[in-house]
Amino acid sequence: MDSSTRWQSITYWILQILIPVILILSSVWIMLNTAKWWVQIEYRLPGFPEDRYGFTLEDRLYWSAIDIDFLLNDEELDYFDDFHLEDGSPMHNQRELRHMDDVKRLIHVIWYVLGFGLILVLLLELSLVLYADPSVALEALRRGARNTLILVGLLILGVIVSFGILFVGFHRIFFEGDTWIFLFSDTFIRLYPERFWRDTFIFLALLTALVTVVVYLLSNILLRRLRH
Repeated sequence: MDSSTRWQSITYWILQILIPVILILSSVWIMLNTAKWWVQIEYRLPGFPEDRYGFTLEDRLYWSAIDIDFLLNDEELDYFDDFHLEDGSPMHNQRELRHMDDVKRLIHVIWYVLGFGLILVLLLELSLVLYADPSVALEALRRGARNTLILVGLLILGVIVSFGILFVGFHRIFFEGDTWIFLFSDTFIRLYPERFWRDTFIFLALLTALVTVVVYLLSNILLRRLRH
């Protein structure tokens, strides 16, 4: 195997790993930027648990919008200083604030990874088009999309079989300590009970599947046209 063929093979396999990451993170970006729309639906779904401490639907929509805005803006934690519940207590206690800060930091990392990954994927695909064969670039894209669908299937299976283990494992990987563990009386749980996160994981999986199917079909169509 000469150096050119070896480079082509390495690039091909790197793309198959990177493309699922980019497609999943792109879906995360879409989900976060449509989060206010998502909560409007989620809170109204049949069987969604009511807040035993008194939040109405309107309360949940109001307070969750404040959280969403914080995650998407450039404000620091003092952003929450002006928000108090009806009894005068802060919207979030110190543990909740630390977790919100951790989540925001993770989101910033995701944006950096997504931006860098997109650029890298485009450069690698372009290099295959220019210095190898356009069909190789399209095949790498198609196989990357196929790998993404496999991961999505595993995610949905994990949610169905044992969402609790999946949820805890996710937090163990991406967050330090136990700042993500709350009391049922905490605002965070009142707004986002386990049902909320289970449905959100499913929504993310389905959104990723939709985006991925579009990529797969487009790459498949272009590949067939190129070969014929």
